[in-house]
Amino acid sequence: MKSSTDAAEAAVAAADEPAETAIAEAAGWAQWLGAREGFSTTGDRSASRLGQTSWALFEWARNPFVLLITIYLFAPYFSNDVVGDPVRGLADAGWVQGISGIVIALLAPFLGAIADHGGRRKPWIAFYTLILATAMVLLWFAKPHSTGFSLFLVGATWALANVSFDFSAVFHNSLLPSIVSPKRIAGLSGLGLALGNAAGILLLLFMLLAFSLPGKVAWSFVPSHPIWGISQALHEPERLAGPVGAIWLVIFSIPLFLFTPDRPASSLSLFAAMRAGVKSVIRTVISLRHYKNVGFYLLARLFFNDGMTAVLVFGGIYASSTFHWGPVSRIIYGIVLSVFAVLGGFVGGWLDNALGSKRAIFVSIGGTTLFGLLALTMGPDRILWFIPYDPHGPTLWKVPFFNTWPELIYLGIVCFIAILITAGYANSRTMLARIAPIERMTEFFGLYALSGQATSFLATIFIAWLAVAAHSQRIGLLGETMFLSIGLALMFFVREERATAL
Repeated sequence: MKSSTDAAEAAVAAADEPAETAIAEAAGWAQWLGAREGFSTTGDRSASRLGQTSWALFEWARNPFVLLITIYLFAPYFSNDVVGDPVRGLADAGWVQGISGIVIALLAPFLGAIADHGGRRKPWIAFYTLILATAMVLLWFAKPHSTGFSLFLVGATWALANVSFDFSAVFHNSLLPSIVSPKRIAGLSGLGLALGNAAGILLLLFMLLAFSLPGKVAWSFVPSHPIWGISQALHEPERLAGPVGAIWLVIFSIPLFLFTPDRPASSLSLFAAMRAGVKSVIRTVISLRHYKNVGFYLLARLFFNDGMTAVLVFGGIYASSTFHWGPVSRIIYGIVLSVFAVLGGFVGGWLDNALGSKRAIFVSIGGTTLFGLLALTMGPDRILWFIPYDPHGPTLWKVPFFNTWPELIYLGIVCFIAILITAGYANSRTMLARIAPIERMTEFFGLYALSGQATSFLATIFIAWLAVAAHSQRIGLLGETMFLSIGLALMFFVREERATAL
């Protein structure tokens, strides 16, 4: 009798073991997510791992805007189909980016200073996220040859989205030093950028399989017709990029607002914070003569960021018009580059930890310059400018995508650019977090946005003007290397050391 009782108890205990193990594992994960690692760069308590991960996840939410709208889908569609002429379309895209840059240059530093005095960042992030999502939805009405919204209204909507994207970045970036320890700041910055590119890959893959590829190939895993009744003939897959990205943005922004701690609210009213912020940013600009090292860095970034922005803005337009790619090729191109860009986020963190932020910037921006020049030597009838190629000869394979040597070599070149440019963004953000005075971090991140946008309208407009004047996208895009090179030259005068607030 006793043995049967013992057996029954053993059976019950054995049955309880999986539940106890699951509870223990769940408790372990909860403890890991809630763990904090000392103090942040600003001297506050670091956020939990869940809070830090949620900060990085916001990049997962919003960065697909860059891939879907700025680079691979909407921008080439705007240039080739809404405007209807590749060279004029490149110029009009440059004007959109230029006007966006002027607005950002004028207002971003003041927003950063207001946040410093108002304390909280997340309400501002929510406000600009909502505007960004709304503008992305409205891009659906950008129809071929301006038969929907007028060309002016399409450009204005796109510019509004650009401005909202960058303004949200001012407040999101300024949260970073207050939630993570100095030794992990580079890794978390790189993780955010890597997650952003990974999200872009998923959305590009969805757009490819659901809307652009159906009817083009007889593959079992591809629908025979686009889902939701989307019309390829009316360019609805490209127009849908905005609404799909907006839904993604809203859903995956939620963890930031739930789990990432905000800075405490200030006792100042909004009006008082705005007045104090305006005075503060004026003082900051004037006091840059006392922060010469930070000032030289912001000046250097002003130029090399303009070059990187031009690579992003015009890269997809140049590739699609040079090789006469349709939506399917553009999306495949975007997916491949985004995969390598994910790697770039981790490469940026590794370079930063191994070499320091300054040397990492030399590697990432210098490499972008070199491979950017190589990309401009490619065309459907030439390889590296001097090697002729017959574009009407036999293709490498029957699949109607990337089936010539120039296309494949070009793809290889821009994969290196994708790695290096993502690393460059991670390195440049970390560099400021390492050298700016802690007490005025958000204010300097506002100036950081200014240094990234103050002359971006000059870069894009200059490239657009040069392309139209020469009637050549290739000649116009030589302007990219000029801005990258000037930025690199100025980096020689920057020291990697923390400034002290005055």
